[in-house]
Amino acid sequence: MSDEVIVENEGGVRIITLNRPDRLNALVGSIMAPLADACADAARDASVGCVVVTGAGRGFCAGGDLKAGDADKSVTVANTESGSRTEQGYARLRAFMETPRLLHEMGKPTIAMVNGPVAGAGIGIAGACDLRFAGRSASFLTAFDRIGGGGDFGSTWFWTRIVGTGVARELFLMGEKLTAEEAFARGLYTRLFDDAQLRDETLKAAHRLADGPRMGYRYMKQNLNNAEDWAFEAALDAETLNMTLSTQATAMIWREANRNKG
Repeated sequence: MSDEVIVENEGGVRIITLNRPDRLNALVGSIMAPLADACADAARDASVGCVVVTGAGRGFCAGGDLKAGDADKSVTVANTESGSRTEQGYARLRAFMETPRLLHEMGKPTIAMVNGPVAGAGIGIAGACDLRFAGRSASFLTAFDRIGGGGDFGSTWFWTRIVGTGVARELFLMGEKLTAEEAFARGLYTRLFDDAQLRDETLKAAHRLADGPRMGYRYMKQNLNNAEDWAFEAALDAETLNMTLSTQATAMIWREANRNKG
């Protein structure tokens, strides 16, 4: 794992920290690839019951590091095997964007611990998580209008579903920076804490989730994800199946636990 992504285990909680504090954890290739790998590992590790993503220092993630310039770009030459430079650039960015997909789709709760400014691709990472706990020094900025970009890391998809199309369009098109209090009031952040309390309160919630009914949360999250796109009747069918599977799995786990205690 890269030094720019720190992975810690605290009981059943996996903490993934973006570690470029001097650049407000802005994204470059050397952090995006191991970040996607860290999320993939957390998704498949059965010992992990909850995943927390945060940033080192005074920021969560400032988006893509534009100052890195060409130094961060892989050498790409058009060829018959890999295609044009544009095709190769697309494939590279799409691989990095496995991070928000995994955070959103993995069968365990995910929490963004927003410890400071978040912008650009960082709002995609935060939006991919099930919950967003923020400190009062946090802020929120889409920032894509400032670089003439359309949005990435799932940002337009997540925020349309989190706050609705009207608010999302205002956030992206107007590009106004929100304080933590303003973002919390508009439903962008789930909970707001004093900076000194943010980590303790986030991990308290993370441990509660990790120690809870994991199979229940797995199917609950599947139902919630289905609800974003599925027709109502199809969602009812899935709820019926998932309710049956989750309650049976949870009952079996509890029986085993009680038998082992005896």
